[in-house]
Amino acid sequence: MQKKKILGNNQILNKIKRISLQIIESNLDSSKIIICGIEKNGALLANLICKELNLISKKNIIFCSMKIIKSNPAENIQLSIDINECKNQSVVIVDDVLNSGKTLTYALKHFLDIEIESIKTAVLVNRSHKKFPISADFKGINLSSSLQNHVDVVFTKDKIEAFLF
Repeated sequence: MQKKKILGNNQILNKIKRISLQIIESNLDSSKIIICGIEKNGALLANLICKELNLISKKNIIFCSMKIIKSNPAENIQLSIDINECKNQSVVIVDDVLNSGKTLTYALKHFLDIEIESIKTAVLVNRSHKKFPISADFKGINLSSSLQNHVDVVFTKDKIEAFLF
């Protein structure tokens, strides 16, 4: 199958700015926001969102990454920070693509063992092929595609692009 570019670098950077503004707007009363990116691409996207949030806000923005073994997401989820740092805080879980919702559901579940002020989700591409009851609170683009299609978000040294194939 041939790859079709669905988002170019400048489009993605604009989506990151918009998502960042939405995150600030939904957390006006929070002094600290934890941005948790699901490795690998979700963490890269979360890091860019954190940089943008630090440009537009004086809030305390904390980046963390989350490692989930996608073939067995219920086992051994790891955060780059102590989970107790998230207690009574606003958390935004970030991933590059929301497809079935499985990964985001298990990521969300990890935070439910402690008391959280609020928890939201952000994705660059929402494919809406959900099998789990989760949705993206902040999304770059909604994409109607068949189940046979695949979305690939590619991060290189100097650009980000998203492809459908």
